[in-house]
Amino acid sequence: MIKKIKSLKFSKPGLIILSAGIFVVVLAGLGITRSGQVKEQGKLGTDLSAYQMRVNNMDTTQFQIQMEELTQQLEDTEQQLAEVKNKLRQQINSVDVTDKLYEIAAYYGVEVTVMGTSQIGSDNYQGVPCAVISLRATAAGELTDIIDFIAGMNNNFSTGFIQSVQIKVAAIETDELSEASINFIVYTYEGS
Repeated sequence: MIKKIKSLKFSKPGLIILSAGIFVVVLAGLGITRSGQVKEQGKLGTDLSAYQMRVNNMDTTQFQIQMEELTQQLEDTEQQLAEVKNKLRQQINSVDVTDKLYEIAAYYGVEVTVMGTSQIGSDNYQGVPCAVISLRATAAGELTDIIDFIAGMNNNFSTGFIQSVQIKVAAIETDELSEASINFIVYTYEGS
């Protein structure tokens, strides 16, 4: 069996009182919400003022000094880079390289017995485009002079270095000289 539910019937004054009660509850809820918003807005305003005061009172001279130092370091580094590029920007040819090799050999008292150079080619040295020439030489002399000569080659060619050396040490009881077979490479900067 189905029961009928009685509907509630309100009189006009009862509906007005009920409507007024609902309006008061909604109004109170809105008041509480607005009060929370006003408090939050006040707190945010206070925080904003505090942060603005901190920013205004911040000492930026330290950062300015640091920026000036970094700018100076950058200028110094760029100047050093330009100097290195100028050192590397020297024309190379086989005659100049062989003349320098004979000059170094004479200084260290060794004799160059075999000499050969490659054609000038292009290569990248650690990402820098360079012209390159290879040199193969054999030098004879006293062992200490040969060792000094090898070190002198590395020191006197600012844009070159020894790739490999094989030294044949002469026996002490003979009049033979020690020999060194040297592979050397010289770079020059091709960029701007």
